[in-house]
Amino acid sequence: MVRKVAIIIERADVALGGAERSVAEVSQALSDVGLEVTLLAAKGAGGAPHVRVLCSHVPGRRVSLSVFGRALRRHLSEHRYDIVHSVLPFDFCDVYQPRGGTYAEALRRNAASYRAGAFRWLKQVTAPINQRRTRLLNCERKLCQGPDGPVIAALSQYVVDQLQQHYGTDPDRIVLLLNGVRTGRRVDEEAVEELRGRLGRALSCKGKDNPVLFLFAAHNFRLKGLGCLIEALSIAVQDVAAGRARLVVVGAGKAARYRRLARRLGVEDRIVFLGAADGVQNVLALTDVGVLPTFYDPSSRFILEALAAGKPVITTRYNGAIDHFTDGRHGRTIDTPENVSALAEAIRYFAEPNHVARASHAIAEDRLEQRISIRRVAGDLVRLYESILERKGRA
Repeated sequence: MVRKVAIIIERADVALGGAERSVAEVSQALSDVGLEVTLLAAKGAGGAPHVRVLCSHVPGRRVSLSVFGRALRRHLSEHRYDIVHSVLPFDFCDVYQPRGGTYAEALRRNAASYRAGAFRWLKQVTAPINQRRTRLLNCERKLCQGPDGPVIAALSQYVVDQLQQHYGTDPDRIVLLLNGVRTGRRVDEEAVEELRGRLGRALSCKGKDNPVLFLFAAHNFRLKGLGCLIEALSIAVQDVAAGRARLVVVGAGKAARYRRLARRLGVEDRIVFLGAADGVQNVLALTDVGVLPTFYDPSSRFILEALAAGKPVITTRYNGAIDHFTDGRHGRTIDTPENVSALAEAIRYFAEPNHVARASHAIAEDRLEQRISIRRVAGDLVRLYESILERKGRA
């Protein structure tokens, strides 16, 4: 029976982004079902009983994979865990879960997000210069090839495909364990009212105008396709029927170039940049459709959070979150962010409030919130851990 689990992560700090927040949520969900979980981090916020920061004595915000690996081996030689679960490619773990997808695919799709051909080529040819990333890629390739090694838990079918395409990973080593998020988050009514006022002033929207608000939430505006989205919006609103469409942008990305693009395309009065928001659930409470035309996302938290809030979504096939919804029923899947005509058509479709209501009803009817819940993820992980221990017992 699984009792003690170690989860390895580079930095234990939820403020850093999706992977760190997801690991923290998974850790809490596993604790809620009775497991004793310890986060083993190279750097981060120590002090909590369940977090062990192993390289705080090493200068800098990050440490090399080899330094962290040695610290982990020392710790694991002195402390017993039933399962060692890592989000970094260490071959001594029981479960490897690449929460950012494979390094090979991330590099390829990051280059693709530079739409100018020269920049795209430059990113591809200079990628090996980043020694840290190259080291991670090489370690992951070695871990994923061959018949032996840790069980590889893939967040989505997209990640399964990446493993087989880039590394030829044995299918018997891969377990599809779909991503999830914490559901049922409480909405801060005071924050919602403040946001309502900001949106009303920025977009000159009054209740009688019945605007349909599309929410884009990300920090890396380029990789997540904001430029393509603004282009698509400018095409969509040429149709009178899509005149209700407005775009709300949340995130700490640099907005200046996107403001200029919106101005050049004549849609600046239809877009509001809110900056970083404390709690996307508060913005979701005010908006109608989640949209993320991403160039790369192994399984977007934002799209899952939008679905959990009962909102239809628009995203691309480069987002593993499409495993959680049905195209045409709960949202729309676009083949590529650069297909701005298809993206514009999806915006036009959901600019009709009846279509939003129909999709939201389907999301509730099909109980997507339960499928997306981090509690479901915890149950799946416990079953995976038990199967690993059972195989160990037979070995």
